[in-house]
Amino acid sequence: MTTPAPFNPDQSSRSLDALILPAKIRALNFINAAKEAGIELLVTCTYRCPADQSKLYAQGRSAHGPVVTDARAGDSLHQYRVAFDVVPMRNGKPVWGTLAKQDADLWNQVGALGEKYSFEWAGRWKSFREMPHFQYTAGLKLVDFKAGKLPEMGEPLP
Repeated sequence: MTTPAPFNPDQSSRSLDALILPAKIRALNFINAAKEAGIELLVTCTYRCPADQSKLYAQGRSAHGPVVTDARAGDSLHQYRVAFDVVPMRNGKPVWGTLAKQDADLWNQVGALGEKYSFEWAGRWKSFREMPHFQYTAGLKLVDFKAGKLPEMGEPLP
């Protein structure tokens, strides 16, 4: 078994080891439950460093590309290590869209599984929906995270 690399706040990550323990345990259980349901999930982002968050925020504003986030550096829960993004895979290919009914059904299945493990799924947000985004806040708000509070283990896992 390999030892996880130490957390580096200046480097973004795709590793679940970058999440704080309550989020990591839930994420591992969520991904395992998806696998048991026949859904392969690819983790595309866990921790996002401030520089990368700023680049993403600039996209579609002062930089080329579509707007992909509403969060400036310091305002993304990825930076507090309680959020991650995934994409379901079908036949080895990521399913990003939701236009086809089978794709929308797959995302809804993924979202429901994540919610079972106490994640807030951004696919249900009324504004700026983000299908790949899941976050564990245990009821804390952004202002709490900025003040240094972090979620405890919370309710028992299913």
